[in-house]
Amino acid sequence: MAEKKKQTPEEKEQATLMAAMGLIANGGNAKSLAFEAIRLAKKGDIAGAREKLKESDKSLLEAHNSQTGMLTKEAQGDHMHVTLLVVHSQDHLMNAITFRDLAGEMVDLYEKLYKSGALKEEN
Repeated sequence: MAEKKKQTPEEKEQATLMAAMGLIANGGNAKSLAFEAIRLAKKGDIAGAREKLKESDKSLLEAHNSQTGMLTKEAQGDHMHVTLLVVHSQDHLMNAITFRDLAGEMVDLYEKLYKSGALKEEN
């Protein structure tokens, strides 16, 4: 069985930076897409809004996979130096998840309002 090459401190710091930036980028993307879903639903484009929510979910999955990798390394004893950037990346992800959940509820609400006739689609 091949031994795993031990990372230098610089390589470990670079890997941590890349993981954190992945969370920030994918979390930010997911939140922006969820916001776009709300805008589309507000205009009456429910199908478009649902598509944006699916895209948001894909970005969240990428972020979640990155986070899972970080957690797996930690569980295996490869401890990460926790920096302000790492904490910030976790905040970004949590906010994106919360915002995505709220956006889904808002799209559902707009759909009900349009179906009931309480709102009329913008042309």
